[in-house]
Amino acid sequence: MPFNLLEITFQFRYIKNLWSSIVDYFNQIKGLFGTFGFIDFIDILFVAIVLYVIIRIIRETRAMQLVKGIVFFVLLYVVINFLGMSASSYIFKEIFSNVLIILIILFGPEIRNILEQMGKGAARNSLKTILHSGVAIEVAGIKKAIDAVCKACTDMSDDKIGALIVFENDTLLGDVISSGTIIDAAPSKELIENIFFPKSPLHDGAMIIRGSQVYAAGCILPLTRDNVSSSLGTRHRAAIGITQESDAIVVVVSEETGAISIADNGTLNRDISTGELRDILERQFIPSGSKSDEKILSKLVRRIKK
Repeated sequence: MPFNLLEITFQFRYIKNLWSSIVDYFNQIKGLFGTFGFIDFIDILFVAIVLYVIIRIIRETRAMQLVKGIVFFVLLYVVINFLGMSASSYIFKEIFSNVLIILIILFGPEIRNILEQMGKGAARNSLKTILHSGVAIEVAGIKKAIDAVCKACTDMSDDKIGALIVFENDTLLGDVISSGTIIDAAPSKELIENIFFPKSPLHDGAMIIRGSQVYAAGCILPLTRDNVSSSLGTRHRAAIGITQESDAIVVVVSEETGAISIADNGTLNRDISTGELRDILERQFIPSGSKSDEKILSKLVRRIKK
């Protein structure tokens, strides 16, 4: 009985101490938010924007591997500190005391790239350049994708190789993408031509371009239910079908004639030149005027949500 009473006493004290710790923790949070002001919000927002810009610029470079190495280094330091390894902790502290110099040395080219991108738009509006640097990068990526598609379509048209390329717009095509194979690769003429090369595993389906990436291939599209010309094959019917159900833009290369067509809003524009194809795609995905940034920013937000 005395032993049980002692055990109950210890449990009560443990619960009491735990409850006190929880109350203190929430009191600290309450005190923090009690002093949280508008300037603090601006400070956090600015840091978030800077980190976002830096990550967007370095994520496709070798610097991303360095970032992963630094994160591993920090986690290792936490473990060493936890285990109380004095000698190792001393070495790490010496390294971290000069971390700013180390980062400048390691990320010199990337820092220069960031400053150059900011400087290019300084004459127009330096703040806008900082906030829209992600847009500038996205526009460059979209232009690269359009250029790759146009060049590949020219070659495939000459060789009479069939192709079906879908440019995803505001309507997400997740159900269509799930029917194919995820690629998520940077666009290039060679990649597109390899995918549609006859007898390749993915040449029969549609390629989906999401943003500035070749996102999926071998995808199955819904066919239009409307009566169309008997001269149109399955690719053209599929192009019309998907544009009737979404706001996607679809490029088709005919296997029989080599003619290039483009479908939009359920309408097929047949036998166009490569120059016309480029103009249509750039007009749609790289709009000019005051709403250009807003449209591309909306696409960036959608990609983040995905």
